[in-house]
Amino acid sequence: MAADLTTSAPSRRDTFVRPFVASDSPALRELFIRSRTSAFPWRPTDAFRLGDFDEQTKDEYILVAERDSIAVGFLSLWQPDAFIHHLFVDPAWMRRGVGSVLLHALPGWSTTRYRLKCLSRNVSALAFYSHHGFIEIGSGVGEDGDYRLMEFDPQRHAA
Repeated sequence: MAADLTTSAPSRRDTFVRPFVASDSPALRELFIRSRTSAFPWRPTDAFRLGDFDEQTKDEYILVAERDSIAVGFLSLWQPDAFIHHLFVDPAWMRRGVGSVLLHALPGWSTTRYRLKCLSRNVSALAFYSHHGFIEIGSGVGEDGDYRLMEFDPQRHAA
């Protein structure tokens, strides 16, 4: 199923989403560190390594968001479970529609019950996902702390 990779919303029209290619790795490794350092200020900065991107996205479907040919965000998906493993936006590009464009570029976005885990302390991410139609369906504790298991509800989103 093909995803619409562009958007006509004025604040988002300059964002282009495309599938990951190997040459994206260096930029996304750096972006992954910058965005996690910003999103998880309670974690020590030395907890994040360049190799994390490769390890944590292995065998996942990855979408890359670009503005002016620069990677400004990415989303990684474990396709067998429709599980969004990562959605990170460069801190310099936050609140400019990049995350929204990435979500909407997912194959079958409007009909698929995508799931994800979001750390409970990441209040802005929880609000973002709720705004986009995700509802909490569970919770747990992982190595990074308490998290909420969320699922995209296409019926709620369409309402």
